[in-house]
Amino acid sequence: MTLPATTTSATPFPANRKPEVTGFFDPRTWSVQYVVADPATGRCAIIDPVHDFDEKSGQTATHNADRLLAFIEERGYTVEWILDTHPHADHFSAARYLKGRTGAPTAIGAGVRDVQRLWKGYYNWPDFPDDGSQWDRLFADGETFSIGGIPARVMFSPGHTLASVTYVIGDAAFVHDTLFMPDSGTARADFPGGSAHALWRSIQAILALPDETRLFTGHDYQPGGRAPQWESTVAEQKARNIHLGKDEAGFVAIREARDRTLPMPKLILHSLQINTNGGRLPEAEANGMRYLKIPLDLLQGAPWD
Repeated sequence: MTLPATTTSATPFPANRKPEVTGFFDPRTWSVQYVVADPATGRCAIIDPVHDFDEKSGQTATHNADRLLAFIEERGYTVEWILDTHPHADHFSAARYLKGRTGAPTAIGAGVRDVQRLWKGYYNWPDFPDDGSQWDRLFADGETFSIGGIPARVMFSPGHTLASVTYVIGDAAFVHDTLFMPDSGTARADFPGGSAHALWRSIQAILALPDETRLFTGHDYQPGGRAPQWESTVAEQKARNIHLGKDEAGFVAIREARDRTLPMPKLILHSLQINTNGGRLPEAEANGMRYLKIPLDLLQGAPWD
């Protein structure tokens, strides 16, 4: 099933601070990918693109990424950035593929180096470069850039992972795995390097943005079978998020209790070896085939179902 993209741009912010945001939902991974554009210049960024992978057959494809490219071509946009919010545990990143198609630079938060150091040990990759050189730009906390004429800045948002960032682009903030839609709460914090305390602090920084700031999440699991949603505001999150309205201790208690019941994402061990490498698929071996490496019994104690 392919769901239509949705575009939004209405807030009280000044006109030159309102990017056009179009979300593309991938029902296989419940992921939301974004094209964020400055209407005045036609410059855009792609955020958290999905490289398709079927774990049952081992097939890879670029359907999601090509859908983004078709939309960008239709609108006449020029891709200025390809951005990941963190190394994803539930889908492959299409950043490398899209760089090859567009020539645009790739970027991620500088904390990715900490994730690389962690996972190179898990995969027994002693020679794997853990300096973030797989991306064209590593953003520091508070660093600024732009999409066309719209100012943007980077907020470090650790908790879900060591490398998670929020991109604040004009009046829009791309929070991925920190806040979900208010009826879904917040992201898990039990991955290697995760911390519910750090997640709480990251959420508080996001909620300190102006109330009218549009928040765009990276997943929607459609509670109750409702249609996918991915846009809220700071004010809506403060008023209605089911995991908020508590102090830090209360939040950590419910977050950690919830996390103990969750099975690991089915693609975590597949995805991290791709996504810590900037979205590069493994090199082909002598027989022309590419292979993933899966460490057995690494994530002990996680529920199986």
